[in-house]
Amino acid sequence: MTEELIIKLGQDAMRTTAMIAGPILLATLVIGLAVSIFQALTQINEATLTFIPKILIVAAVIVLAGPWMLDVMTSYTVHLFENIATFVRE
Repeated sequence: MTEELIIKLGQDAMRTTAMIAGPILLATLVIGLAVSIFQALTQINEATLTFIPKILIVAAVIVLAGPWMLDVMTSYTVHLFENIATFVRE
């Protein structure tokens, strides 16, 4: 295994991880910001108020984007397993 191959595999793993985690993190960020603005406007200082909307939005994103996330993980894993002999020889 060459250094370039190891770096490429690491980059592919990081890219796949970012693609899978991105929608959940982005949705959570938007909801957290919206709740924080709402709390600032109404002067409600309840720390637990953000958890319920975040849990609901994460569940909704997983339901909506879950098949796509699973497809990305599956294709990445299949690509690794199909090319493992090539990776080891290099």
